Amino acid sequence: MVLQVTTANNVKVYTVSGGLGSRSIPDWLVRKKKKALKRDFEFRTRVELIQDFEFPEASNKIKTTRDGKFVVATGTYKPQMRVFEYADMSMKFERHTDAETINFEILSEDWTKQALLQNDRSVELHAQGGIHYRTRIPKFGRDLAYHFPSCDLLLTASGSEVYRLNLDQGRFMNSIQTDAEEGVNCIEINPAHQLFGMGTSKGTVELWDPRSKSRVGLLSHLEVPESYGRDDHTVLEVSALKFRSDGLTMGVGTTTGHTLIYDLRSSVPSIVKDHQYGFPIKTIHFHTGQTGSDDTENGGDKVIVSDHKIIKIWDRATGKHFTSIEPETDINDVTTVEESGLILTANEGIQMGSYFIPQLGPAPRWGSFLENLTEEMEENPNNDIYDEYKFITRKELSALGLEHLMGTNVLKAYMHGFFVDLRLYEKARLIANPFAYDDFKERQVRDKIEKERGSRIRAVNKLPSVNKALAKQLLADEKDKKSAGKGDILKDNRFADLFADPDFQVDTESKEYQLLHPSVKQKRFERSDDEDESDEEMEEPDQQEDDDSDSDRLSGDSDSEDDIVSKIRKERGLQVRDRQQNKQKTLRTGGSKPMRREMRMGTVGGRMTSKNESKKSFGARLQSDNNRRKNEGHKVSRTGLGGMEMTFTPKSGKSKNQRGRRS
Repeated sequence: MVLQVTTANNVKVYTVSGGLGSRSIPDWLVRKKKKALKRDFEFRTRVELIQDFEFPEASNKIKTTRDGKFVVATGTYKPQMRVFEYADMSMKFERHTDAETINFEILSEDWTKQALLQNDRSVELHAQGGIHYRTRIPKFGRDLAYHFPSCDLLLTASGSEVYRLNLDQGRFMNSIQTDAEEGVNCIEINPAHQLFGMGTSKGTVELWDPRSKSRVGLLSHLEVPESYGRDDHTVLEVSALKFRSDGLTMGVGTTTGHTLIYDLRSSVPSIVKDHQYGFPIKTIHFHTGQTGSDDTENGGDKVIVSDHKIIKIWDRATGKHFTSIEPETDINDVTTVEESGLILTANEGIQMGSYFIPQLGPAPRWGSFLENLTEEMEENPNNDIYDEYKFITRKELSALGLEHLMGTNVLKAYMHGFFVDLRLYEKARLIANPFAYDDFKERQVRDKIEKERGSRIRAVNKLPSVNKALAKQLLADEKDKKSAGKGDILKDNRFADLFADPDFQVDTESKEYQLLHPSVKQKRFERSDDEDESDEEMEEPDQQEDDDSDSDRLSGDSDSEDDIVSKIRKERGLQVRDRQQNKQKTLRTGGSKPMRREMRMGTVGGRMTSKNESKKSFGARLQSDNNRRKNEGHKVSRTGLGGMEMTFTPKSGKSKNQRGRRS
C-alpha cells in the first residue's frame, strides 16, 4: 500500500484518502480496462479507508453523528446527500435533492432525522424514509443550528432577523431581531448552558439568552493587532464561531484570516492567530487531547482552524503551532472523528479527504488498522515516482545522440527538457563516452595524490591553480586603499570553488568576456601586433640581400643623377624613420595604432641599408659582402622621369676551360 506522508513541524500527517495515493477511477472504467489497471502501480496500491468516499464533482459539508457510527456529507453535481457507515467502511445510501445544500443539521443521535438549508431559500426536513416536509424562508439563508431543549431550528439569513422554526409545534415563532442589517453569517449554540452566539457582517458577536429571548452580551470591537496584518480600512466580518464544551471558551474566525480565542468573562482575546493567507476562516474545532498523556505539546488540547487553503492546528493554551495540512484542492468544510487523530474534509475535488495524525490522537475504534499501516509506511517508505527517470536538457540529448527519439513515447517533454528512462540514459551515456569510468578513476587518483601532497611541508603558494590572473588582480587591488576588502574573496568559503573547480575557469577568449573587458582585448591586440612585427623582421633577411645588392650598385663617386636619387632616398628614409618613431610614441600614450608596418631605411657608410643590417648574423653579413664584391663596377639607377639605367664594366678574363685547352 502507498500512503502520502507529509511532515510539518516534525509531525507526520498521513493522507489516507484524497491525495496522490488514493486515486478515484469510475466503475465503468475499471470494468473496461481491468487488465490495464492490473499493471497500474498507483491503482493497485491505493488505500480506501471508506469505500466510495467521494462525490461526482465536489463536496460541500461533512458532519459526524453523535453516536459516532456514521458520517453524513452533502455535495454536487447533481445535488445530493450521502451517508457512510463506519462499521462497513462504505456508503450506506445516497439521496438527491432539488437544490444545492448550503448547510445541514443532524437532529437525532444517528442519521435518521436531518434539516437541510438550501440555496433557493428552502428548508427541507428529512426522515429515515426520505423528505418529510419542505418550507421556505423570506431571505436567502446562510447558517442554521438546532436548540434541543426547545426544539427550535434557528436559521440565519441575509437580513437582520434570525428565524425560529419550532419543530414540535410545526410553525415559525417570533424571530430574533439583531443589529446586523447586512445579515448574520453564522450561529452557534453553547453546549454547556445553551447560549446563542451569532456572528454578524458588522464584525460583531451577539450573545442571546434562550430563556428570555433577549441579548445578554455584545462583542462589538474585535481587536486584531496591526502586527498580525490588520488594516483599519479592511472590512472585518465574523465568518466562523465555535464554543468549547467547558462553556467559557469561544473561538471567533474573521474574513481577514484571523482567529481570536475569547473567555466569555473578558472582552479581550487571549490568543490571536493569523493564517497568513487572508482568506475567510471556514471552521473552528476544539480537539480534546489524549487522556493520560504527559507530553503537553502532543497531548494537550488543540484548536483546528481551516480556511479554503490550509488547515492549521495549534495549542489552545499557548497558541504554539503544532502542524498544518494543505490539501491539493480547496477546502469547504472540516470535521473531526471524536477521540481520535482522524480528520475528514469536504473539498472541491472528487474525493473527500481523510488525514490521520498519530500524534494528535489514536486511530478510531473502527479503523484500528491505521496504526499498523503507518508503522509499515515508516519501515518501508515508497520510492518517488521520478526515481526511475532522468531529466536531461536538449543539449544533453544531442550529446547522447538521442535526438531522433524526440516526439516518441520514450521521451516525455517537461519544461525546458525531457524525462527519459534511467536505464536508457545509462546505456546511451556509456555508448557516447565509453571511457567515462576511466576518466572518473583517473580523476579520483589525481585528487588522492593532491591530498597527499597537501600534507607535505612545502612553500605556501598564494596563487590558486584556477583563475590565477583573477587572483593576482585581487591581491594587487587589496594593496590599494580604495578597493580594500576585495582580497577577502580569496579567503571567503562562498567563493572557494571559483579558485578550485576547473568548471569556473574564466574563458578570456569568449566574446562575452571581451565585450565586458574591452581594455583587455586592446592589450591583447597590441601584443599580437608586436608579435607580427617580430615575424616580419625574421622574414626580412631574405629580402635584404637584394636590397643590399641594389644599394651597393647605387653607391658611386659620380655626380650624375644617380647621386641625386641616392640623396633623396636618404632623406626619405630618415623621414620615414622619424614618422615611425612618432607613431610608436602615440601608441605608448594610448593613441591610434597603425594598421600596417612600413619599411624604414637608413645609411651606413654612404650606402642604403635596411633597418636590421646590424642584427644580421655573421654568415649573412659575409654573404652580402661577397655579393657586393662580385657586383663592383655594376650600377643600377633611376632617372628623374621614372626610367632606369644600368651600367657595367666588361671583364676580359677567360674561362678556366679555355685556359686549360690552350695550355
